[in-house]
Amino acid sequence: MTSIHIDRVSKWFGHVVAVNDVSMTIGPGITGLLGPNGAGKTTLLSMMAGFAAPSAGTVTLDGDPTWRNEQIYRHIGMVPEREAMYDFLTGAKFVLANAELHGLSDPGAAAKAAIDTVDMQAAADRPIATYSKGMRQRMKMAAALVHRPSVLLLDEPFNGMDPRQRMHLMELLRQMGSDGRTVLFSSHILEEVEQLASHIEVMVAGRHAASGDFRAIRRLMTDRPHRYLLRSDDDRRLAAALVSDDSVVSVEVDSEEEALHVQTSDFGRFTVRLPRLAADHGIRLYDVTPADESLESVFGYLVQS
Repeated sequence: MTSIHIDRVSKWFGHVVAVNDVSMTIGPGITGLLGPNGAGKTTLLSMMAGFAAPSAGTVTLDGDPTWRNEQIYRHIGMVPEREAMYDFLTGAKFVLANAELHGLSDPGAAAKAAIDTVDMQAAADRPIATYSKGMRQRMKMAAALVHRPSVLLLDEPFNGMDPRQRMHLMELLRQMGSDGRTVLFSSHILEEVEQLASHIEVMVAGRHAASGDFRAIRRLMTDRPHRYLLRSDDDRRLAAALVSDDSVVSVEVDSEEEALHVQTSDFGRFTVRLPRLAADHGIRLYDVTPADESLESVFGYLVQS
């Protein structure tokens, strides 16, 4: 199984520090790389792909450095965010050129298979200059897949795609993750990351802010009250019972939604106490929903902290 290991990596451009002392390991499966604009995501991806040298630290692919190591390109496929392509070529010739650069035994067959994989057969013989942004993204994806890499690095791969194209790419990435390939993608659309990634890495201002399953990350944020939406057969009586519990910070009765908004300072205690309080007061619980365990909430907390 192929993994990328980043060990205390920094990258600076003159006096600007783009990546600051970052360590992480990207293994098989799908990992989402998150961060606001300017967080260092693209710079980090470039170093993983061997396109840029770390100013300090090491980036390795199964123990081998990625910088100045042409052999890693047999194992890595990269889809950059930038639009630079050879617009005078057809899509088919662009992917074929990449297959030939990799020295594949049958570049024509490999190019056709990659184009079929991204569902671009109908437009393969058109010049890239005539493509929409979403079509360009898919053809870049075909070029990155032509040599069947074990590692796929994607920088904002869903940009410009319509809903059908986006769903197709999501399914393709899920299949690659299930096959044991190492897939890392950055995206500013948190819903896409939440649907795809079993693991996230978060960059904020060039630093590594968090790593893991976003729900587990949320539960470790003990300085942030947890918020829940509750519904029961007697919301006002439940609110009165909750207010007296030490784990509850606040309770708000929402008459319009016919629900309670509850903040708790102790996630573990609250989850144990809630059903007991309801049973002791003869109250039936209909709905207990975490209100801030979404990836959007977790990301917002990390960026604000």
